[in-house]
Amino acid sequence: MENLKIASDNYVAFTFFIGTMAMMAASVFFFFELNNTSKKWRTSVLVSGLITFIAAVHYYYMRGYNLSTGDSPTFFRYVDWILTVPLMCVEFYLITKKAGSKIGLLWKLIFASLVMLVTGYFGETIDRDRSVLWGVISGAAYFYIVYLVWFGEVAKLSQSAGPSVAKATKILGWFVLVGWAIYPLGYILGTPGGLFGIQLVADAAAASHAMDIVYNIADAINKIGFGLVIYALSRNED
Repeated sequence: MENLKIASDNYVAFTFFIGTMAMMAASVFFFFELNNTSKKWRTSVLVSGLITFIAAVHYYYMRGYNLSTGDSPTFFRYVDWILTVPLMCVEFYLITKKAGSKIGLLWKLIFASLVMLVTGYFGETIDRDRSVLWGVISGAAYFYIVYLVWFGEVAKLSQSAGPSVAKATKILGWFVLVGWAIYPLGYILGTPGGLFGIQLVADAAAASHAMDIVYNIADAINKIGFGLVIYALSRNED
């Protein structure tokens, strides 16, 4: 698998390769900085490293799968998201814990992220004829997370945790609101009923390639960006 060559015009495989290297580099950075991190933020930085490390391993495998078959590694991508997206939600619980965040908030965030991902997978692979329905359910779970972060418990707790946590939470909130919104775009490009019953890209292969490129770019920005915000918070204590 590692001996497969990437053609100069294979932008899908190229973004898989760049994503692998970027997220592995981020993991090394976060892990190496653990000893230089104060104890109360160490778990948060560790989780950031785990997120990018898990993604890097999956991206290495997905790159090989794509080069070998030419197909989109949709199943393996969702396996990656099932592991990493709930961990990204865990970060909100960890950084607001000192302000009194309860375990119930953690489970709300994890449950909503799993609903978002499982229904997205159903619409993208198992029940594509009803992709709009599954997309609506997935979107509802996504907007519930947005609500918690911007207006709900996470937002209120962050204000009580000090200006540094409040600022970090707002930046992470923008990642969720804007950065995570890229994933529905990939869903729309790749499913037959993605936008009011219209498939935006007529050719199935072109739609799959466009979806992979969108997802790859979004993953690298969101996962590394999340970690860097947490890292900056750990260096800017109240």
